[in-house]
Formats: sequence, C-alpha cells, structure tokens
Amino acid sequence: MTATLEAPISEEPRSNTLSRGMIWIPGGTFRMGSERHYPEEAPVHRVAVDGFWMDRTPVTNRQFRAFVRATGHVTVAERNPDPKDYPFALPHMLKAGSLVFIPPDQPVALTDFSRWWAFKFGANWRRPYGPGSSIKGLDDHPVVHVACLDAEAYARWANKDLPTEAEWEYAARGGLDQAEFAWGDELTPNGRHMANTWQGQFPSQNLAQDGFERTSPVMSFPPNDYGLYDMIGNVWEWTSDWYMPKHPADAAKACCVPQNPRGGREEQSYDACQPGAKIPRRVVKGGSHLCAPNYCRRYRPAARHPQPVDTSMSHVGFRCIIRKRSTP
Repeated sequence: MTATLEAPISEEPRSNTLSRGMIWIPGGTFRMGSERHYPEEAPVHRVAVDGFWMDRTPVTNRQFRAFVRATGHVTVAERNPDPKDYPFALPHMLKAGSLVFIPPDQPVALTDFSRWWAFKFGANWRRPYGPGSSIKGLDDHPVVHVACLDAEAYARWANKDLPTEAEWEYAARGGLDQAEFAWGDELTPNGRHMANTWQGQFPSQNLAQDGFERTSPVMSFPPNDYGLYDMIGNVWEWTSDWYMPKHPADAAKACCVPQNPRGGREEQSYDACQPGAKIPRRVVKGGSHLCAPNYCRRYRPAARHPQPVDTSMSHVGFRCIIRKRSTP
C-alpha cells in the first residue's frame, strides 16, 4: 500500500524532513523494459528496487522559481557556452538559449528534426518560447528548459535525488507489471485521454483532443495506481542513469536479480554518431506532449531516450525522490 503526504504542492525545500506532496513507493521486483516497440527498450529483465518517496508531480515553475530565488541559480540555458567545451561550434551560436519546438505549417519528412526544433537565443525556463514569452499563468505547469545540471542542483537544494531509470519505471508502472501504459493496455480507455500527448499527424497537425497544445498544469490527468501524476506525457523527465543503447540481459537465476541498478557508465553514453562531441547522455523517461503515434510512441513506462546532459528543451523537465523512508 502506498502512503501519501497530502498537502498543496510545496515551494519550500526539505531540510531534515520530507517536502510535502510526495508519495511512498513500496519496494518490489518487476519486469523492466519492453520488446514490443523500440530496440533500446529491450530486453525485458527482472529488477528489484527498494522503497522510496517520489514527488507526486513534475517540478513546477512555481517550485523552480522558489529554488532560483533562494539560491540565485542560473540555468544552463541562461549562460553563454564556453567555447572550450564546443570546439566545433560556430562562434555565432555560442550564446545563451535553448531548443524550442516550432510546428511547421505543412507536413514535413520525419527524418529531419530540424524542421520542428530550433535553437532560440534567449529561450529558458522563464521564457519557454523565446524572447517575448513568459511563464505568467503557468505556475502549475512543469518547469522546462532545464538541463541535467539544473535538475541536480534543484535536487541538492531540496535534499532529494533524481531517480534511477529503474526507480522511475517501477513507479510509473503503478504496480501494473508489463502493462503497455501507466494505467493499463489501452491508450484512451473508453475514449478518455489519460495523459498529455499528441493527437494528429506530428509535427504539423495538432488536434489537441486532450485539451492541450503544449504543456498542461500538473494533475490535469488521472494519477496512476501509486497516486503519481504525469508520469506519462506532458514533459520528459531526467533520471540519474547514464544511457546505454540496450538493457542488460535478464539474470540467469532468480536469486541474482539486480537490486537498485544504476545504469551504465558515463563513457558508454556518448553518441556514436557524433564521435567528436564527447557529451555524456542521461536517460529521460515518460515521453511528452509531443509524442505521437506516427512518430514517437514513447508515452509508456518502458520507453527511454538519451538526452545530452547540457541540452535543455521545451519539453524536458524532472521530478525528485528520497530513498530513505522517514516521516515529516
């Protein structure tokens, strides 16, 4: 049985007690991964995790603003890149900014993501669509344009951690072992939208049948059986694991199931297609409001994707965990 810390979503950091708005996830063993979709999700293998507390929603703009006010943190997207870190970059591109989704006005080939992603100078968590935009009225939306370093800084401030990939997937499944989605095996049971995802032909046709064209306020859709909101869709979420292109094989014996696995090694996470860019990548989970049946069916607990640690985007956020069981 899960336990809930019932309270409004808090702006306050955790000191020696738990922040409000967390859910206790009991430990257990589950089958991680999938062999029905993308190759990086395979093979299915048994994993055991200890119990932990998890934020019931992604970190919101309201919460992230409190962190920035308390610490003076400047996000990666708000800093000019150091030329030494990007020896192959064009000089005029070494300015503060982030990647923003811009839908094309007509169908385009799905092989070129530059047709819908643009690096916009001045785009950051305060200005999610670039200069002239703001987060006014978006306090309860997930914070976006946060790189991994920003998520880790917030977690340290709150005396929390980012979840491992195994912890995140276990929590997202809500006790439904190998179910396709966080709520069962149907994407829209009885026609009901259960998460903020894309309807229509991505990237040019957004029907917004779920009520949202971009991010949605947290808790706009039903929680999973653990009481966690937005584990699927809305925004991708950072984990602490380095990316590997496949899962490890299942343990040969039931007695040898990996306990609290921590993923691969940093040097294994580099993109083989970009040998000159030694930028490590972490696993992000859950899909986002841009995941669509015709392009990215990653609105599932088993889905995973590599994200360079220095790269922030308009559909990537995070949530935190606490591994030691305690009470507020």
